[in-house]
Amino acid sequence: MKASRIAAATVVAGSAVLALSAPAFAHVTVQPEGTAAKGGYAVVDFKVPNERDNASTTQLEVNLPADHPIASVMPQPVPGWKVAVTKSKLAKPLTMHGEKIDEAVTKVTWTADGKGIEPGYFQKFPLSLGALPEDTDQLAFKAIQTYSDKEVVRWIEVTQKGQDEPENPAPVLELSAATDDHHDSASPAAAGTSGRSRQTAAADDSDNGTDDTARVLGVAGIVIGVAGVAYGVLAGRRRTAA
Repeated sequence: MKASRIAAATVVAGSAVLALSAPAFAHVTVQPEGTAAKGGYAVVDFKVPNERDNASTTQLEVNLPADHPIASVMPQPVPGWKVAVTKSKLAKPLTMHGEKIDEAVTKVTWTADGKGIEPGYFQKFPLSLGALPEDTDQLAFKAIQTYSDKEVVRWIEVTQKGQDEPENPAPVLELSAATDDHHDSASPAAAGTSGRSRQTAAADDSDNGTDDTARVLGVAGIVIGVAGVAYGVLAGRRRTAA
């Protein structure tokens, strides 16, 4: 009876440790290359993982926030993908560098002209954005991911403060405080220069993936070790009893 209880406790403890160490459910995210300061320009990467085992991601649609329109939006070419930029009239014109702007980019769509993002891979889609708004701490971008089997996943739910993350969260870009010299770097060229190189970013992601794998394997080893110790204790008790 004691043996079965100890074995059950070991399994439960091991499962709990593995559950806590498992990576978060992957979804479309956005991160700046360097910083995204209020009032300045930034290059941001939309990271799209393929979450299916039997289909490829063939299209990504990113909708820019209508409540904080951005005057300058420029995509960087991504090999194997065609990009379409959609502009719309603004209800309230923007003033940028002393010039009034009555339209802005409201949507950017990438469509694969090849295999797309195959199972087990991810792709980054860079955008140069600016000038970033100064009256908010974050920007939410609603993204729509389409697979080769016509499945559509809508990453459009905005996380509310004090609540758990929704099932399909929208990518959110956190903005840092404006700096005294942010106007000096507030240009598309400066944003491109300040961004990390594609090779460096890829290396960083590779290192992160390796670290995650190492952590999972390490925890698995601990669980196996705990199970072995428990087995050894039980075996010792049986020999003593005999």
